[in-house]
Amino acid sequence: MSLLFISHPKCSEHDVGNEHPECPERLDAINDRLIASGMEFSVVRQQAIAADRTQLYRAHSPEYVDRVFALSPESGQVQMDPDTQMMPHSLEAALYAAGANIQAVDAVLSGEMSQAFCAVRPPGHHAERDKAMGFCLFNNIAVGAMHALHQYGLKRIAIVDFDVHHGNGTENIFFNDQRVLFCSSYEYPFYPYNVGPGNEHILNLPLPAGTDSEAFQQAIQDRWLDKLDAFAPELIMISAGFDAHFEDDMAHFKLVETDYHWITSQLKALANKHCQGRMVSTLEGGYALSALGRSVIVHLKAMLD
Repeated sequence: MSLLFISHPKCSEHDVGNEHPECPERLDAINDRLIASGMEFSVVRQQAIAADRTQLYRAHSPEYVDRVFALSPESGQVQMDPDTQMMPHSLEAALYAAGANIQAVDAVLSGEMSQAFCAVRPPGHHAERDKAMGFCLFNNIAVGAMHALHQYGLKRIAIVDFDVHHGNGTENIFFNDQRVLFCSSYEYPFYPYNVGPGNEHILNLPLPAGTDSEAFQQAIQDRWLDKLDAFAPELIMISAGFDAHFEDDMAHFKLVETDYHWITSQLKALANKHCQGRMVSTLEGGYALSALGRSVIVHLKAMLD
């Protein structure tokens, strides 16, 4: 069994400065570890295809999408929110990041592949329907999920977000769409601070600073797994953020690589049970480069197992 690995060189050209944690070297760390681990021979590589405006309009308001295009600078930078900037290559990188998720959905739902991973940036899960936030311009996983709903007529998609920051953008986009079961675990109180109560298909899982492997896994078992099983998804999508790792100083969780293998294995079992193993994962956070590379590899191995 092979796994589709989608990326694009343009995703490394989005660069907002040497001091910024969301840096091009993140993708280098993943690629280096992929080769060093021998996983290079277990994946099928494809270059991402850019999303177009019509595809973006499904997840974002046309006014917002058009504004991002209009503000894209030829030089210098444009501040989209206090944490999110656009440089000359940022829009192009964001289009490939969103397009990779569409491409992954196409590959998995057509039967070409059972699972796919999008090694792309900028990340997406903080981007709301009409607002950039938290390093994110377009909500990559939401664009992919909307493509699956509209192009393939799916009725049940599960999106699981284990980034250490709440996936507020994905919640915002799907809050009133019961075709999507959205599960987000995160440190609380912590950025983005605007966590709502959720609803019957938005399963927020706030956890305190210092959360370790045992507490994390127990919370997932208690709060998510039975509900995901009962939902019987036709496709499982993962917002794969690795910044809950104890080496990552962007937050205060104490997870290790085996936690990412464990949660991915739980999701793989559900995918095998309900949707012919169909899984699409996309990179979100993860800023300690060595930990990021190691964590992505165990995530991919669990998807392949």
